[in-house]
Amino acid sequence: MSFELIALAFVMLGASFCSAVAGFAMNLIAAGVLLHIMTPQELAPLLPACSLCVQAVTLRAVWYAIDWPRLWRYVVPGLIGTPVGVWLLGAGSVRGLVIFIGVVLVLYSGYMLTRLILRRPPPEVRANRSIDVAVGFGSGVLGGIGGFSGPLMALWVDIQGLNKNEARALLQPFIAGLQVMATGTLLVKGYFTQQTWIMLAVAVPALVLGSWLGLKAYHAMPPQLFRISLLVLLMVSGLSLLW
Repeated sequence: MSFELIALAFVMLGASFCSAVAGFAMNLIAAGVLLHIMTPQELAPLLPACSLCVQAVTLRAVWYAIDWPRLWRYVVPGLIGTPVGVWLLGAGSVRGLVIFIGVVLVLYSGYMLTRLILRRPPPEVRANRSIDVAVGFGSGVLGGIGGFSGPLMALWVDIQGLNKNEARALLQPFIAGLQVMATGTLLVKGYFTQQTWIMLAVAVPALVLGSWLGLKAYHAMPPQLFRISLLVLLMVSGLSLLW
C-alpha cells in the first residue's frame, strides 16, 4: 500500500471522528491535510462520498429530533446551489468565494470563542426564512465546489443558539442530502476514476471506525463543550479554506 493510501486512512479516521462529534467539518479537516499529498481533482469526488458515508453511520443518532418542515427550507435551495458549485469548479472561478467564506468563519468563530472566554452570553438571533434559504443555497454551492456544505450551516445554527441535539438534527440530514446531490453530479460528470474507487475502499473502514468513536464522545459531551468544539471546528474550517 502506498504512502498516500496509508495517510488517507489515518486522516479519514481523525476527520470522521471530529465530524461525528460536531456533525460537520469532515471534508474541510480532511482537505486541509490531504491537499498536501493529493490534487484537488483527486479529492473533489472523494470527499463528498466519504462525508456521505459518515452521515450514513451517524444520522440515526438524531433522526428522532429532525424538524422536517424547517429542514426543507435549507435542503431545497441547497440542492439548487450544488450544481452551481460543480459548474464553478469546472470553470475554475471558485477561489475568491472560498476565501470570503473562510474569512467570515474565522472572524465569527474567533469572536464567539472570545465571548465564551469572557463569559458573556451569546447574542440572541431568531430564525429568518430568507436567511435560511440563502444559507441553504450558499452551502449547496460550497458543497458542489468540494463537498464543503457544512460550515455556513454550522455558523447559522450556532448564531441561533440551538442546543446540541437541535443543531445536529439540522446539520446532519442537510449535509447528507447535499452530499448525495454532489456525489451524484460528480459521478455523472465523470469525476470518479478507478483511483477514486481504490481510495474509497481504503477510506471506508477508517470512516466507520472514526464515526463510531465520535458518536461515543458526542453522547458523553456536555452542551457547553459541544458548543466550544463547534466553534473550534468552524475556526479550523475557515483556516482550511484560506490555506
